[in-house]
Amino acid sequence: MFKQIQDTIRDKHPGFSDAQVGSSFDLRSKVQKHCLKNAHRTFEQGIQCIQLNSVNALLSLQDSVMVIHSPLGCSGCGTFAGIERLNVYRHHMGKDDSGETHLLSTALGEKEVILGGETRLKQTLDAAISRHHPKIIFILSSCASAIIGDDIDAVAEEYQEMYPEIVFAPVHCEGFKSRNHATGYDLALNTFQNYIIKDAQPKKQKGLINLFATHSISYADQLEMKRMLHAIGLDANILPYNASYDDIMRIPAAEYNISVCQIFADEYIKFLKEKYGIPYAVTCMPIGSTSTDRWLRGIAELAGKQKEAEEFIKQEREAIKSELDEIKKKTTGMKACITAGTGRGFAAATLIGDLGMKLLCIHTPYYEEAYLDDFKRLEELHGSEFLINVADMQPYEQANLLLKYKPDVFIGMSNWVSRLGIPSTHILDSKRSTFGYRGLLYLGRKIEDAIDNNNFNKKLQNFTKLPFRDEWYAEDPFKYIEFPKD
Repeated sequence: MFKQIQDTIRDKHPGFSDAQVGSSFDLRSKVQKHCLKNAHRTFEQGIQCIQLNSVNALLSLQDSVMVIHSPLGCSGCGTFAGIERLNVYRHHMGKDDSGETHLLSTALGEKEVILGGETRLKQTLDAAISRHHPKIIFILSSCASAIIGDDIDAVAEEYQEMYPEIVFAPVHCEGFKSRNHATGYDLALNTFQNYIIKDAQPKKQKGLINLFATHSISYADQLEMKRMLHAIGLDANILPYNASYDDIMRIPAAEYNISVCQIFADEYIKFLKEKYGIPYAVTCMPIGSTSTDRWLRGIAELAGKQKEAEEFIKQEREAIKSELDEIKKKTTGMKACITAGTGRGFAAATLIGDLGMKLLCIHTPYYEEAYLDDFKRLEELHGSEFLINVADMQPYEQANLLLKYKPDVFIGMSNWVSRLGIPSTHILDSKRSTFGYRGLLYLGRKIEDAIDNNNFNKKLQNFTKLPFRDEWYAEDPFKYIEFPKD
């Protein structure tokens, strides 16, 4: 009998923290000694809900419908964050007419919260089946449906008996389950195994590698990863974004697994190693030449393709050398602050090292023991005294800190930083590839342009203000972090 993967939360990982600050050396030393205690904020502007990452991971799947068992607000977040990005993705694939994304909300109201919402859930499932005739229906819980105790598993089992040709897959991603939004990805990937793949044992496909990538990785970046892997003789099954039912069923057929981001699918590929014996590597996002070298070598070591990888790396580095040298004339010696997700933050910090820049501070959502080697690599590039602000969506701290640090450039989503007059750019791009050696040149030019052309940000600084009082900028940016007593 098939044994399901049990849901876990990342908050229990060794050394986990979502509220900390200190130099890289200080935090790393404490984690190595198992004495880094998580702090907490007495004031927070907000944190990201884990349900949103479950939505992002599953929304794009072909031949599926997503039913969010929640008030309308939860599905509103999914519509904004997921569908708009997916429409851009499909446009770049040349598949504007490939069909709409199907997301339905049970729209729980006061009546359902008092009397229970399972009847509303069944009505919504009936509508999903009659309108869209899907192969898979994902049923996502929410804070509201979990608090009132609606049994989405029982409803899924009931409908599975009624419609055996459709997969009904419950996902328990209520927001209060975890403070680490990456837990939402884990829950989504567990659903693949528990309700779609189960105990399937497909025939192995030679040279196939499962490449697990987050929703923020554009189609252009997917093509670049496929190009690099093809150059060393491998074929990629990229999941889960825009994957089909058949792509999911190919997962156990792969010879190797790799997670593009340190925190995405790392738990699931460990399970695949235990169940199917598929070897894996957790490397880094291939952003910049140093990270791309590591990414390719990690994969090549898995597949016995070291010779092919080294030849490709040499060829690609030679192709970009002259233009990279020109960019470095502008960027060398510049100082940067970074705000990004964990995996992309590591990659951005390595990227600026490739450009001869120095890291002043990095804002990362989480810190845990699994990241020690990554931070140690950053220390080899930037020294050990750069500041780490462990913060998930706390711009009030970051605005204060940036005005004190006065970096030459800020890298991250910069809608609020721009109003401080600081040169800023980001390394997310839905149109062009930011990955690989070619992506290094594109991002290098973006950083160079942000430094040279900062008039827009200066005008914003003169005519707009962030919603913080002037007195706040004189305070300690971390005054609302309450550190545990030793």
